[in-house]
Amino acid sequence: MPEGLVTTPQRGLGFWMCTALVVGNMIGASVFMLPASLANYGLNSVVAWLLTATGALFLAAVFAALGRVFPTACGAYDYTRIAFGELVGFVVAWGYWISIWVSNVAVATGAVSYASNIFPALGTQPTSALATIAAIWVLTGVNIYGTRTAGSVQTVTTALKIVPLVAVGGLGIWLLIGRNPVMIAAAHAQTTYSPDAITAAATLTLFSFLGLESATIAAGRVNDPERTIPRATLIGTILTAAIYVLTTTTVLLLIPAADLAQSHAPFADVARMFWGEHAGTWIALFAVVSALGCLNGWILLQGELPFQMARQKMFPAVFARESARHTPAVSLCIGSVLTTLLILMNSAKSMVDLFNFMVLLSTGATLIMYLLCALAVLVLLRRGEMAASSGRAGWLAVIAVVSTVYSLWAIYGAGISTDPKLCNTQLICWAPWASNPAILSVALTLSGIPVFYFMRRKSIAPATI
Repeated sequence: MPEGLVTTPQRGLGFWMCTALVVGNMIGASVFMLPASLANYGLNSVVAWLLTATGALFLAAVFAALGRVFPTACGAYDYTRIAFGELVGFVVAWGYWISIWVSNVAVATGAVSYASNIFPALGTQPTSALATIAAIWVLTGVNIYGTRTAGSVQTVTTALKIVPLVAVGGLGIWLLIGRNPVMIAAAHAQTTYSPDAITAAATLTLFSFLGLESATIAAGRVNDPERTIPRATLIGTILTAAIYVLTTTTVLLLIPAADLAQSHAPFADVARMFWGEHAGTWIALFAVVSALGCLNGWILLQGELPFQMARQKMFPAVFARESARHTPAVSLCIGSVLTTLLILMNSAKSMVDLFNFMVLLSTGATLIMYLLCALAVLVLLRRGEMAASSGRAGWLAVIAVVSTVYSLWAIYGAGISTDPKLCNTQLICWAPWASNPAILSVALTLSGIPVFYFMRRKSIAPATI
């Protein structure tokens, strides 16, 4: 659920339930495709995972602190509005909404990519693009039909998403203990470490950590939130990072980089290597279910966030229209139309290339929100609006500065490319502006400025806490 959408809070969420919320919201479809996305970076990606996990912990601490000081705020929108004013708050909400429907392209692509492992025809264009669009609209229909139906789909798929990760992670531990020669040889292979390669890989890996702010969203329902939220956020992020690093490194070490880069289902390929064809098919099936469940949840957010903002008169009124079943049907359809257009505009790309581009575009837009929230902490500390409540002004300032630097570094990384068509003779380069995810994500976020002034011109009162 997007920040601030809980209107009738109920106490009762303890530490373990909050930790499960953080882990469950971060683990979605991206991790199943990331080994193929990271293949070109080799062992640079392992360093990237460690740096990303560290950066994610600092960002999690930022949201934990803000959620503790402003427990009734509408998440990132209100944090930045309080610090910088209505325009910045609106642009943050706008960029966050954009990141959701952009990320849905990546999530749907991941689902179809794994499905192509079971039905090979889905691995070719235009079939893959049509199947991706179909997945978007089927689940949009589920959400339009009713929130309860969407919630039922989410409950079933969430329980299944961990199965392939546990299987491959357990395999990795067993092979390491047994000193498997393939893994040992790959781990000791000659690797050229590059700051640009690590930076680019780190931005890709950060996509899997989006949602780390989940515990702060449910602050009103948490027992002892001042202690529970920071602990659950940090420990949940650590657990998720451990799962990611173990499973993706296992895949990276077992499949040659050239083969991995072309794989539509890396986890299924590993399962086939050790457990046979049927195991690979089952892993692929679980990954498809996980991806579709993740997509279902993000489509819910795609409609709900602008719906709630429109009800606060901060988004155009059309987003607030409800269906006969009291669901935000118009808002859902607008988001899915935009998602469909993105898929069609990029239908010439392979599924891995499309996944990579949308991951970077979505992550870039979300990083702008993370950056501004980190800067908001510094502003609020300077004004004395956080120090009195937190009692840890010095530590918060350090955390906010590190988070700011990390966000800027990751935004820069979103613009780095290894595509030979873009880099000519270079192995890695800064992508041209017209196809640069970092530049495009900034442009998409700033496109909210004219919308804000359009809303202001209509003399719509701003939202208040």
